[in-house]
Amino acid sequence: MALNVPTFFKRLGSSIVFVAIMLTGLLWNDRSFLLLVCLINVLCLREYFRLFQKISAENYWPDWLPTVMQMISLMMILRCYSLEFNASMSKVLWVVLSLFPALFLLFGILSKKVSFFAILQALGGLFYITVPAMMLILMSIQQFRLPLILILMIWSNDTMAYLVGSFFGKTQFSSISPKKTWEGTIGGALITIIAAALVGHYTHLYNMVDWLMLALCATVAGTFGDLLESKLKRMADMKDSGSLMPGHGGALDRFDSLLIATPFAFVYVIYFMH
Repeated sequence: MALNVPTFFKRLGSSIVFVAIMLTGLLWNDRSFLLLVCLINVLCLREYFRLFQKISAENYWPDWLPTVMQMISLMMILRCYSLEFNASMSKVLWVVLSLFPALFLLFGILSKKVSFFAILQALGGLFYITVPAMMLILMSIQQFRLPLILILMIWSNDTMAYLVGSFFGKTQFSSISPKKTWEGTIGGALITIIAAALVGHYTHLYNMVDWLMLALCATVAGTFGDLLESKLKRMADMKDSGSLMPGHGGALDRFDSLLIATPFAFVYVIYFMH
């Protein structure tokens, strides 16, 4: 697969703007990180509903459902943030969030118009998008550098996979994503893991095993996150989930790897990192 120079520079330009926004949110302070995660969550959920409204076109999707689910998702994220900063607010959010899944399922069962499966798919969006967003918040509370490190590793894997695949890619990785090649996938993963090992060797921030495990989460789980989103787009017969970034598509196209890599990284951080 030859390198498409105009496409490359188009992607590069939008990537520079994207990286500037991301780094500002990640590095400025804890409030800017919270706002960044909330923005990612809302944009991804909006595109998620757009995909499933095409995938399950036979189901009735009320206009208010995406908005309500986005509001609930923001409450879930604020619940995680409030664990450290506001105990009383945390208790209120906990009560609300404990009740809403049962209420929504009951509504889906009793409503004559709204499809029960539409309600289930809407709740599925919270598990797919909002739960990883909550995990990012919890990881940042434990160690503020961890979300940045994971995101940088995912960027490295995506960029190197694209470049290696463009120059050396010949063998299709999966029919779900025709442009992805084995050469690019393996090359991106190896370069990212090697880079993580070098950082682990020359710094004392975390030990070598931690760097390698986070790199594996970013490369292996991140690749499956990319394939999952490609599968959803194919089911919806859409090329991109949105048009937020020229050359990159929508928010889900940009954060698909992060959504699946985060739960694996979160489990490792909580149970194995000190």
